[in-house]
Amino acid sequence: MLRRSFLAASGGLPFVLGRSAPAQTAAPAEIKIGEVYSGSGTYAAISLPVYYGMKLWADRLNADGGAFVKTYGRKVKIRIIGYDDQSQPATSTTMINQLITQDKVDVLVCNSGSVLTAAAMPVARDNKMMLFNPTGTGASLFSADNPYMLLTSSPASTEWPRWVAQFLAKEGPANGIKRVALIYATNEFTGTLAAAFRRMIKESGAPLKFVYDQGVPTATSNYTVLINNIAAASPDAVLALGYPNNDIAFLRNLGDSGVSFRWRFQIYPGIEKDELAKTVGYGPMENVFTFATAADIDYKPDVGIPIGEYRAAWEKAYPEGRVEFGFNAIAGYNTGLIIERTLATADSMAQLELRRAAFALSGRIRTLNGPFELNEIGGQIGSITPAGQLVSDGHGKLKMNVVWPPEAATAKAIYGAP
Repeated sequence: MLRRSFLAASGGLPFVLGRSAPAQTAAPAEIKIGEVYSGSGTYAAISLPVYYGMKLWADRLNADGGAFVKTYGRKVKIRIIGYDDQSQPATSTTMINQLITQDKVDVLVCNSGSVLTAAAMPVARDNKMMLFNPTGTGASLFSADNPYMLLTSSPASTEWPRWVAQFLAKEGPANGIKRVALIYATNEFTGTLAAAFRRMIKESGAPLKFVYDQGVPTATSNYTVLINNIAAASPDAVLALGYPNNDIAFLRNLGDSGVSFRWRFQIYPGIEKDELAKTVGYGPMENVFTFATAADIDYKPDVGIPIGEYRAAWEKAYPEGRVEFGFNAIAGYNTGLIIERTLATADSMAQLELRRAAFALSGRIRTLNGPFELNEIGGQIGSITPAGQLVSDGHGKLKMNVVWPPEAATAKAIYGAP
């Protein structure tokens, strides 16, 4: 169990006190929530679970009469209007515009990940529509001059690597880790993560040196030559940052190459372990360091249901296993929870009032995803994922050990042979 000091949000935007009760208006038949998702293509593995999570949230809420909407003083059914952009940013832009201008949705949710969030952001901003953003974390998505952006579930990429970088800086040198290789896909998500890793390791003052630092196109599907180039630099640790397709290719090519690295970090073995295992199996991910997400941690929520109950509901709702349960399934449901609490506390359905109500939740609630806390430009900073390591569970699959921070750790890290 995580200690109170780790779980507690570190403050947030204050509630606005002394607001007079708004006059209630006639309730509509439904609250329309517009959402774009990717049913196929590069981003389907991270997008469909978010969409399915949102649908599960809405179905459960509607079975209980709908969401309580403060401005109407009653519960109202939720209707999700979803469009498939097939992982195409231009299509995503068009569909976001359609949701705003033609469907006239009340609440807008963008697609998963920074690349497709970037396609939605300027449309929402220009139409003065609040964008509830599940997992788009890249730095350029957030700015002081855009009040229409709010990150619900993933930590902002500028802060996300905090515990992994700190673990590497504090524990690495004592365990023979001094030379670091960094390879990353050149998109808004992993490009921002790479910059954050560089900054955090430099600021730590630890005796760590980058001996390889290379960006590659997000469409990269063969890492064989790149792995050999990394090996030639003789790193002790490798940070390999990409989307699921990048991680799958890296895992396959690493296994085929016969090359091994003593310490290796990848993103999606922790975020979508079972999804990756369908393609590469569990073996190539054993002992990989990664992000330990809410899929493997019980945060004891005070809003919504706990992780065990949610996973059971997911498996009952989607027994066919088309979409594996992982962090993105949690992110979709968590986004729904934030919207639900926003509707319950907003004095009107005006977009900036929805923003005010959502920001007023900052530092005040904890969901199955952990503490919800926003910075001043809408980035999520409350649910920074610990550093984890995937190890054998003794039954042919993998389990997550949390290795950092110390107050959250459940096991000691396992290092490869020097």
